[in-house]
Amino acid sequence: MRSIWKGAISFGLVTIPVKLYSATETKDVSFHQVRRSDGSRIKYKRVAAVDGEEVSYGDIAKGFELSSGETVVLTDADFKDLPLTTSRAIDVLQFVPLEQLDPIFFEKSYYLEPDKAGVKPYVLLRDALEQSGKVAVVKVALRNRESLAALRVRDGVFVLETMLWPDEVRTPDFGFLNEDVEVRSQELAMAGSLIETLSGDFDPSEYKDGYREALNAVIEAKVEGREVVQPADAQPTSGTVVDLMAALRASVEAAKSGRPAAAEPGPAAATKAPAKKAAAAKAGGPKAKAGDKDAQAKPVKKATRKSA
Repeated sequence: MRSIWKGAISFGLVTIPVKLYSATETKDVSFHQVRRSDGSRIKYKRVAAVDGEEVSYGDIAKGFELSSGETVVLTDADFKDLPLTTSRAIDVLQFVPLEQLDPIFFEKSYYLEPDKAGVKPYVLLRDALEQSGKVAVVKVALRNRESLAALRVRDGVFVLETMLWPDEVRTPDFGFLNEDVEVRSQELAMAGSLIETLSGDFDPSEYKDGYREALNAVIEAKVEGREVVQPADAQPTSGTVVDLMAALRASVEAAKSGRPAAAEPGPAAATKAPAKKAAAAKAGGPKAKAGDKDAQAKPVKKATRKSA
């Protein structure tokens, strides 16, 4: 790995010099834009909208558009004067329980490696933080942007998790939160049974990016001149669930037998499953009968209403 930043963890009067590395990498298949006929690469030129003239990179500045339509131009010198007190420091602000940090705030993960002179204080803070069961809330400036971050320990190494500021997290303003949605105790129990059936310990090695694998197979087939074969696996159907209890029962049975659950077909379904998948839908589980006691049970629980 290659370090992308050097600085220091500031912890009281203790300073720990560290190097910062990206802890994650995307494995997306990248493409170039090309001309369809011969695969020639597409290039872009930077031109000024007012006269169409090409602009060199050195003549490009940042512009902020005002509500009046006017533009304020900012240069590198303007950004240099910003009061970033944490420009080369990771300032520890406080220590908090990890469960108090909502994952929605987390943005990107980085590893921190100590310089030779900072190994002992690094290990000291690491061990003390592990024993406390807490994480450090810090402030750091990366790429000319000041961020809130969490400092935690993973596999004996400090991980810096940059975080969004509170005003960058949107409030979910959805209409259904103001509705009275009736949930029956039998439905809640069946949903709980499904959760229990699918519960287990998280092992990331059990999961794979099927889309990326299929895309790589397509590319390899194109290179070798082979025909691309569509996988025969049944795809989940989409549509309106007419009988929620029947769908939950089918899901529980499917989870117990280790096969994917098929959506319950019904006359009001938004989309119909292909004929060749009908057998899979029938195997999903027994449908609720008209006289099913569960279907006639009184509503006993309501969803929590959004406070005004």
